[in-house]
Parts: sequence; C-alpha cells; structure tokens
Amino acid sequence: MIPKVYRSGPRTMITLEVRRREVLSPGFASVTLGGPGVRDLTVTGGDQAVRLFFPREEQATLRMPTIANEAWMAQLLVMPRSVRPWVRNLTIRRVRPAAGEIDIEFAVHGDSPMSSWVHRAVPGSPAGIFDTGSVYRLPPDVRHQVLIGDETALPAIASILDGRPAGLSTDVYVEVAAAADVRETGAPDGVRVHWFSRDDRDVRPGTLALDAVRGATLPSGRFYTWVAGESRLATSVRRHLTGERGVPKRDISFIGYWRLGLSSPG
Repeated sequence: MIPKVYRSGPRTMITLEVRRREVLSPGFASVTLGGPGVRDLTVTGGDQAVRLFFPREEQATLRMPTIANEAWMAQLLVMPRSVRPWVRNLTIRRVRPAAGEIDIEFAVHGDSPMSSWVHRAVPGSPAGIFDTGSVYRLPPDVRHQVLIGDETALPAIASILDGRPAGLSTDVYVEVAAAADVRETGAPDGVRVHWFSRDDRDVRPGTLALDAVRGATLPSGRFYTWVAGESRLATSVRRHLTGERGVPKRDISFIGYWRLGLSSPG
C-alpha cells in the first residue's frame, strides 16, 4: 500500500546554502540551511520531508532540476554526471521562517555520498530542497499515540514531539545504530521513550524496534501510530498492528524512508 502523503499549495525548487554544521553524536550531525527561499516552503506536518540536493565532491557548484513536479527525477537522470547533483530524502528537524533557516539532522554512516557531504559542508556550501510533504496526521479525538522508527526517523520523531498537543500520551520506540547515539530527550510528562541500539549485533536495521512493538503492552482503547524508517520496519509494524492487534488502518501512518540494499537514484 502506498502511504498517504499530504502537501499544501504549489511547490518550487528552493536553493539555499549551509550556515552551520554541528556534530550531535558519533552517528548524527545537524546542518542548518538558510536563504530567502525558506519562505517558499509550506510546512504541512511534524514529519515534513524534502528532497535534498547537494553537489558531488568534484563539483564546485550546484545545478538543481528546474521542473517543480514529479517529473524532476527524469530531468535529473538525463543530466551528465559532471553536473548532476546527489539527491536524498530527508525530514526537516526545525523551521525558523523569520531567520530564513531550516535544520536537517543526518544519520551519518561510513563514506556514503550524503555522509561525505555532511562532513565537508562549510558555511556557504550550496544545497537545495524540494518539498515532498508529510505523512503524520493525528486524528483530533485520539488521546494516545505511538511513534516508531529507526535512526533515520529520529529527527521526525523529535519534531513530532516538539509539536505534541498538551495531554497527548505518547510512547516512542526508536532504534539507533549505537548506544552512543541515544540522546537525552527531556521528554515531558506523558511521553515514554524506549531506546534500542544495534551496536555490533548483526541484525537488520529495524529488527529491535519491531520486536519491541510486537512484545509491548499497547493501549486498550483507540490510539494513533506513526512508523517510519527502513521499509520492512514500516510495513511489518503496520501488518502486525492490523493483523494481530486489530488496529484500524485509518489510525496508522507509515512510510519507508529507505530500503536495505537499495541505493538511492542519481
């Protein structure tokens, strides 16, 4: 099943530049992008996602697609490699419209193109974004929510918690690559965060979070679930909740941010 994505109004390709970079933990970094184009971004949810365009290491400038609809991918793929940027799907951690800034947190690993760019990004480095919408939609009459994800979903989870309505009871199940990436969340009353780290265990990403949800005591009444991360984690949680817990499909939002063994296009 294709996840339901929410968008608002016309979209445009937005060119920005790096303003700051901060190391958050061994496996996470935050990059602040800024520029007048931030005003053209319409935020539709706590898990607001964008396509992030950034230059390859040998490229001095950024050449963005010009088509502001789903045909941008075809335009990108016919660009010569000498000018074609890398593109990855990320969620925005924070938006500060008055300052013309957005923060994006990255789960960095190895020498992947994205991780290499994050490590070499300096103030003034070019980058671009294209809005891809949001999935999170809390029903107005729900009093409990469950948020589930791997490390790629952690920025979205943190953003959702920032906007959590007062009195909304929340359980979070989040898996990260290493214990060193577990953070102090400063979770307010009513929020319980359950951390799981793979460390050096040879397990598929998302396995620990999935097993925890399968064994968890979940609310007996109606609750809303948001799950994101590796594709199998998202679909397996949804299948478990609908098939074994009797949770209505309408009360589950899910999205696969990435798929193990499959490289991003470009």
